[in-house]
Amino acid sequence: MNKKNVSIKWAFNEFIWPRRTMIAMGLILIVIRSLTGLVLPYETKVLLDDIVPSGDIYGLKNVIGFVCLAIFIQAITSFMLTRLLSVEAQYLISQLRAQVQKKLLTLPVSFFDNHKSGALVSRVMSDVEGVRNLVGTGLVQLIGGSITSLVALFFLIKINALMTLFVLLPVLVFAFIALKAFGYIRPIFRDRSKINAEVTGRLTETLNGVRVIKGFNAELQENATFEKGVERLFLNVKKSLTATALMTSSSTFLLGLASTGIMGMGGYFMMKNTMTNGDFVSFTLFLGFMIAPIVQMSNIGSQLTEALAGLDRTQELMSLAEEDDPEVRKQIIKNIKGDIKFNSVSFNYEDSKEVLNDISFESKAGTVTALVGSSGSGKSTIAGLAATFLTPRDGMITIDGLDLSKIKLSSYRQHLGVVLQDDFLFEGTIRENILFPRPNASDHELIAAVEAAYVNEFTNRFEKGLDTLIGERGVKLSGGQRQRIAIARALLANPKIILLDEATSNLDNESERFIQKSLEILMRDRTTFVIAHRLSTIQQADQILVIEDGQIVEKGKHQELLDKKGRYFDLFTFQSRI
Repeated sequence: MNKKNVSIKWAFNEFIWPRRTMIAMGLILIVIRSLTGLVLPYETKVLLDDIVPSGDIYGLKNVIGFVCLAIFIQAITSFMLTRLLSVEAQYLISQLRAQVQKKLLTLPVSFFDNHKSGALVSRVMSDVEGVRNLVGTGLVQLIGGSITSLVALFFLIKINALMTLFVLLPVLVFAFIALKAFGYIRPIFRDRSKINAEVTGRLTETLNGVRVIKGFNAELQENATFEKGVERLFLNVKKSLTATALMTSSSTFLLGLASTGIMGMGGYFMMKNTMTNGDFVSFTLFLGFMIAPIVQMSNIGSQLTEALAGLDRTQELMSLAEEDDPEVRKQIIKNIKGDIKFNSVSFNYEDSKEVLNDISFESKAGTVTALVGSSGSGKSTIAGLAATFLTPRDGMITIDGLDLSKIKLSSYRQHLGVVLQDDFLFEGTIRENILFPRPNASDHELIAAVEAAYVNEFTNRFEKGLDTLIGERGVKLSGGQRQRIAIARALLANPKIILLDEATSNLDNESERFIQKSLEILMRDRTTFVIAHRLSTIQQADQILVIEDGQIVEKGKHQELLDKKGRYFDLFTFQSRI
């Protein structure tokens, strides 16, 4: 089955069928609105052929009253239709955005490594917008317009079958052109969503990296990059506009020819007295009611095509495999000691490039394991595997003897704490960032974490203290201050397993003295992995693993490794000279 049919079937099952009652009500309303709209052309014939020639004033009042009632019913049904379907469509958009965002957070870290955050934001906010044309008035108008056209066609045939046949020929030609155009436009709309996501992603990066851009005087090249993306978007839009313009101009030309022919044929029939004036005016009005929905369908068709193109991408995202596969990760752990063991673990990001090869070691509960080595050696990958951000290609990682790949991620990660070299802080207050892992923590627990990480050393100087706003990504704070907040956050989480990516690397000497003591508290009785860049900070580690080219080349305590005078000795001696 091709991608298009899959999307339509998925969209029908996901959005339309569950709302079949509401959509049926919408169809009833639009049929009522359409039928009341046909009162005017029908009553026009009665007016011209019967009432006016006979001078029937009473009949004239009845016709006017009947038409006014029909117009009133049209207005009421239009209001109810918009209120019913448009509001539901907007509600569905909000629900779908929440579902897509929820799905995103179930995907593995590797997915986010390969996709720009701005592009993913576009998929959450923009791609789902088109669903309003499925559940809202778009689809209902398409069906309702078809019903109106068929009813009008019945009256047209009844008035003059020959003139009706003449009209249908250009209409069928237009329908053929429209179907071809929709098939051409849909891939364009799908590409547009992708290009728009890329441009949005680049713009997001530009705004986040504005200090780097200004620092390197790179505004011109950044402008050029963005302009290229905007131009790609423009060229895509131009393609779709060309196809849409072809449909519009075709409808104008073909239906214009039909109208001209009707004028000639109607004039001929009236001169031959085979058609009354009322028949001709009524036929013309009914013709408008038949053709208007067809022309409108071309616009609605474009909207539905765009909607399905966006939903193609949404469906693609929603069908991705989640990292916490319930069929595989069934085991739930409530309490852990913290014994982590790597058994012949290998890992690669790409098929052709191995990052770790046959890694084996054990980190007993409450011990500190330091990972050292040159850049790109595999230190962060080992930490990522221990955090379950990555999954081994071969081998096994166990926690307290249990296979980590079989354990439900949420039950494991509730015991996990992470402090990264450039830790992420959310826009908001210092208090909100520290409370992030435990929003309901008591004030006593919060203050204990704040004091243990020496956050109060600088918040006491702020006018609003812990309620100080820190800006996006903590831009209003120094690197050392951000790091202390990250450590306080980890302390409040009270995990059994800690991952530290050189938590003191961003600190000045004064801050480092504060932090070293708080880290001792944080690591106490917890299984800790430290990615070490400054070797002076890991001399007390229970074991040091020296990683090179994805393998453990040395293992031991600080003094043991120095005595071996191997790779660790070279690294430590080199740093000591600096």
